[in-house]
Amino acid sequence: MVNFQPARLVNGSPVVFRVKAPAGVRSLHGKWLDHEVSFRWDAPRKTWYALAGVSLETQPGAYPLSLQASLPDGRESTFQQKIPVRAGKYPSIAIRVAGKYTEPDPEQLRQIAEDKKVKQEAFRSLTPQAEWAGTFSPPVSAPISDVFGTRRTFNGKVQSVHQGLDYGVPAGTPVLAINRGTVLLARPLYFEGNCVVIDHGQGLLSLYLHLSEIQVKEGDAVERGHMLGLSGSTGRATGPHLHIAVRWQGTYLSPAVLLALGLPAAAPAGQD
Repeated sequence: MVNFQPARLVNGSPVVFRVKAPAGVRSLHGKWLDHEVSFRWDAPRKTWYALAGVSLETQPGAYPLSLQASLPDGRESTFQQKIPVRAGKYPSIAIRVAGKYTEPDPEQLRQIAEDKKVKQEAFRSLTPQAEWAGTFSPPVSAPISDVFGTRRTFNGKVQSVHQGLDYGVPAGTPVLAINRGTVLLARPLYFEGNCVVIDHGQGLLSLYLHLSEIQVKEGDAVERGHMLGLSGSTGRATGPHLHIAVRWQGTYLSPAVLLALGLPAAAPAGQD
């Protein structure tokens, strides 16, 4: 039996799968939308759980979650259940930014290409084990100014999809880690401005953009609530705010949904 949260799953959403498996199962692994999913044991609820997601490009339909359990006698047991995915509703807006962000010159294009290589290299060296534990906390306490999935047109020309969540905070607001992990990137990038990326394990990343100041360095271990830096308006930004993004195995997901998910405090050693 598989349960999932949120109960109404749409494209662009993270999801928590919970599985009631036979007693004695030693490990549980799954496959969902061509992604590998690793389950952890929740002893108080006596269920296995895993965090996964649905890309914005996923069409509505019912998709199989395939499970493979390792039994005490060494045998493998398999199970499959179809999970419905519905279409999310996302707004469209027009935005004005500095011309260098829609029509970059050759030197700026070179910097953009270098930044792309930096991110690709960093995203290839992720922690296979889960480092996050428990629920995810907001990075700031402030109103949301723009939601995930908004279709944007910059200067009437460049079109993109907003792959994060914006908080309307003034410059200099402390920005906190949403969960435990390791700082993967902490440096200025062309579009992102001063940027911090945390590797939470199992392909899950959180990204904090447009900071006025970075207060961690690459390789630092951080806990939920650790101060990463101060909000600002560096990079392609229309003004001071915090943009946070969540990336799971190469797919950007809605941070607002992740922050609303109920998750166990921790998993016992050896159960990840």
